[in-house]
Amino acid sequence: MTAQAPLAARVDAIRERIARACERCGRSPADVRLVAVTKTHPVTSIVEAYGAGIRDFGENRVQEAAAKIPVLRVRCAGATWHLIGNLQTNKVRAALRLFDILHSVDSIRLAEAIDARADRRVPVLIEVNVAGEASKHGVSPDVAGPLAEAVGKLANLEPIGLMTVAPVADDPEDVRPVFRRLRELRDALGLRELSMGMTDDFEVAIEEGATIVRIGRAIFGARER
Repeated sequence: MTAQAPLAARVDAIRERIARACERCGRSPADVRLVAVTKTHPVTSIVEAYGAGIRDFGENRVQEAAAKIPVLRVRCAGATWHLIGNLQTNKVRAALRLFDILHSVDSIRLAEAIDARADRRVPVLIEVNVAGEASKHGVSPDVAGPLAEAVGKLANLEPIGLMTVAPVADDPEDVRPVFRRLRELRDALGLRELSMGMTDDFEVAIEEGATIVRIGRAIFGARER
């Protein structure tokens, strides 16, 4: 399915690919949450995706989200907003006003800042840098367990799973070990969610246990800026 196809047709194509990936590994498509990544894309495209059945949206930056989400709360009633990018402690208060789920907790300092400012129990994922890339955020796999345990002791945070961004690879099979390692770690910690897999590798991620996939380009096309 090309980026020139109608957006609704692109969403249908992604859902079909999710279903096929689930069939290959004996899972139900209902167990995989599709998050449409809206970074740089306008409100009109997001509303169109909502009309095509998308109910989960992900933004990378708090500042950009602040210009969109308040408008979209009305036009996309009932949608769930995920912060999937790095969160700085000085933007925690704004993030809590905008987002329902935070995917990128990578330090106890950040977790404590969220806990101190939250007025509700906030679902969070621990971001893990499985491949150890210097350019990526996230804790090392050996730190993820202690961090998840510490987060679980905070009154206003609920650690629901793990998240990773895999290395860029020409062949998605090359990053399968990254997804498998995160699943093994998730299972060892007794958590339920695995946020992993994007446009170029989400099918392999699903085969390895992803419960949340974050798709941008395959739905909206290339970023607008």
